[in-house]
Amino acid sequence: MRRSRAAVGAAAAMALVAVSPVTALADDGGEDGITTVATGLDGPRQLSEFKAHQLVVAESDTGEVSSVDLRDGRVRTLLSGLGNAQGVDYKYGGLFVAVGEAPPAEDGAPPPPPGTPTQVVIEAKPNGQLLRTWDLLEYELENNPDGQQQFMEVDGEEVPVETLSNPYAVLAQGNRLLVSDAGANAVLAIDLQTGKISTFFVPPVVTDTPECAEAENNPGTVGCDPVPTEIAEGRNGLIYVGTLGAEAPGAGRVYVLDRHGDVVDVITGLDSVTGVDVDPYGNVYVSNVIEGFPMGPPPDDFDPSTVGEVTRISPDGERATAQVTMPTGLEWTHGHLYASAWSLAGFLGMPSAGEVQRVGSGAFSAAP
Repeated sequence: MRRSRAAVGAAAAMALVAVSPVTALADDGGEDGITTVATGLDGPRQLSEFKAHQLVVAESDTGEVSSVDLRDGRVRTLLSGLGNAQGVDYKYGGLFVAVGEAPPAEDGAPPPPPGTPTQVVIEAKPNGQLLRTWDLLEYELENNPDGQQQFMEVDGEEVPVETLSNPYAVLAQGNRLLVSDAGANAVLAIDLQTGKISTFFVPPVVTDTPECAEAENNPGTVGCDPVPTEIAEGRNGLIYVGTLGAEAPGAGRVYVLDRHGDVVDVITGLDSVTGVDVDPYGNVYVSNVIEGFPMGPPPDDFDPSTVGEVTRISPDGERATAQVTMPTGLEWTHGHLYASAWSLAGFLGMPSAGEVQRVGSGAFSAAP
């Protein structure tokens, strides 16, 4: 097990916070549309099952992990002081949290407070007790699973940067934890008994789409980086890994893996995958929050509610889409699909605009 000094120092900042109720909006569609279950979230990312009729959600804008009661929309903050909390899963009475890299200073983000964890995975009790921390940046620096050399511009010159790490989502299963590291371009496995980190799956660079075929990448590499995002478990123990595809049209993928990390199938023809889940019937759900999102100041006529969609892919390959505003995390539970919505609203100067929404079957219409 690798512990980072910064994450250890954050133990005191993580605490159980009193219940903070959030009013759920009235049903605006039920099973035939979209229902807002809870509001007031800050940059909600991955969703996972928690205790009875509850989900747990990572809030990246405030560095919190919160539970959401699916019956009344009540939100309870469980962990705080985590920095860029992007992924969370609950298993064996513990929370496993993927803490990404700090937002770049050029985006106007203030530096994180001293002691704030970054580029790590944390295991904690729901009462705020820190149990273990794994340093994924350290693993990346030592192993560099995708084998790429990274560069950054400093004073007009390209300076080599050894490696990157940006833990994005987690999946707890059995005695291991799988982590999608978007910066490392790899899915890592953590042995929960020994604490050892290993490489589970490295998705290939994308070269079979027009924008990626001859795209300039890191030295010695042509094509679009895969950038793994959310990870989920489906039927028969299969593992589904969504990839962003460097935000290039058609470069998103969902890799279907067996328990050993070998590729069983690949779902293609997707844009900028940010979330994935599978229902008991074998339908795969994929979220897209990037398409249409302004990379700079939004134009005066920009309507944020038009950004994003969830795609449902049936076992026979038929596709249907539902318009969900800025969706990221997806979770199928208790017979329903739930999505973290308005997840990038903080970048538009809309704090606490994040929601958890239930996506009814009637919200989907056949894709072209």
